[in-house]
Amino acid sequence: MTINAIKILMPAILSFSIGILLSPFFIKILLKYEMWKKKNVEKALDGSAAILTQKIHNDEIKKVPRLGGAVIWFSVILTSFIFWIFPRIFDIFPEKIDFISRNQTWLIIFGMLFAGILGGLDDISSCGKKVFLIGNKGLSFLWRLVIIFTLSLAMGYWFFYKLGFTSIFIPFFGSFYVGISIIFLISFFTIVMFSTSIIDGIDGLSGGLFAIAFASFGIIAVSQSQIDIAAFCFAVVGACFAFLWFNIAPAKFYNSETGILSLIISLTLVAFLTNQILSLIIISIPLLSAPVSAVIQILSKKYRNGKKVFLIAPIHYHFQMKGMQQSSIVMKYWVSGIICSFLGIVFALAGSL
Repeated sequence: MTINAIKILMPAILSFSIGILLSPFFIKILLKYEMWKKKNVEKALDGSAAILTQKIHNDEIKKVPRLGGAVIWFSVILTSFIFWIFPRIFDIFPEKIDFISRNQTWLIIFGMLFAGILGGLDDISSCGKKVFLIGNKGLSFLWRLVIIFTLSLAMGYWFFYKLGFTSIFIPFFGSFYVGISIIFLISFFTIVMFSTSIIDGIDGLSGGLFAIAFASFGIIAVSQSQIDIAAFCFAVVGACFAFLWFNIAPAKFYNSETGILSLIISLTLVAFLTNQILSLIIISIPLLSAPVSAVIQILSKKYRNGKKVFLIAPIHYHFQMKGMQQSSIVMKYWVSGIICSFLGIVFALAGSL
């Protein structure tokens, strides 16, 4: 029990420390190479002119670097490597602290790294830098969707053919056999979670919500004796806290695609590996509020003669346009995230009794 507690908590401490030490140097590099958006958002999700969005963002004036989310996934990957290599070099470190394992964390770590690099290339391109095969204007939403869908199919293949996943667990009802359909279920939920990428936009908002979500799944993983997954989850929590240290208003950098994509992909994989899809939906309610409110806004404008439900979508911008302070919006989202995480954990634990 003692070694498991160390194995779970030490990655959080190390990833936080790495993130705190790395961030100041990383920020200097991002500022040196002017890694911020050079143009405001021009169009809303429905294709109309994004006048209010431009007013809120002011990307041309703020000059706050993107790519801040790289601190999160890099800290987690480096922490994972350290916990893997140290027991093999130094006898004082027990091998049990290593949390890289084929059946629990290989796929999560690979998914986080791949998505982080892909998002980073997109961010670099969005900042006006020419990137091979991408250009200097960033990936379109359609191309991002195609890439994420392709990646999700590959993840589903690994689940079915390599890990032998053929069923999903529904709390209070038990496991249901889905066979090869698990591949398409993983693709569906990955794309649903991908839609939450628009939550990033207010200082401290996304980092805090993802820290809460991963902490929740860390607790769920511990309850299911999936200690390697729990260690990974808390490593992400530590890295998110380090990121938040520099992202809380006024932000020194933004999470952007590199951070959001890596967190979305790895969180979805954690949910499937712990077999707690319903808990993922419950825990992610604050994250999902962004795409759901955007869809409601688009449908309302289309079928109600241009009438809006919100002043601006996603909904967190609506609160901002209503005059609510950014810090107040962030705190209320965090509180909502904690309550949803409690509910998600209860469903996971009680549903398996």
